[in-house]
Amino acid sequence: MKMIESIEQYNEVIQRGKVIMMFTADWCPDCQVIKPILPEIEAQFSDYTFYAVDRDQLIDLFTEHNVFGIPSFIAYENGRERGRFVSKDRKTKEEIVAFIQQSLGGRNE
Repeated sequence: MKMIESIEQYNEVIQRGKVIMMFTADWCPDCQVIKPILPEIEAQFSDYTFYAVDRDQLIDLFTEHNVFGIPSFIAYENGRERGRFVSKDRKTKEEIVAFIQQSLGGRNE
């Protein structure tokens, strides 16, 4: 999973195809729990590009997009927000996969 380094980079990459943004932080225990399953999810949805956004590095981006709990996900397709899975609750692999399928038209590549 690639890291977003700036707000400008975030705004640029969401314009390019199918993108999943994961909002996270190193100190977040629930984020660390799902970290080992993320490569499997990325492989399952291989025509989507996955990026991580670190809360401590880009707090303004979190505020701008109303992300007040982590881990959270926002799906984009060609610059358009397709869905969001934003809460402070721990997420399971099944919940993340269902979110991606629902947000991006149910396609499972």
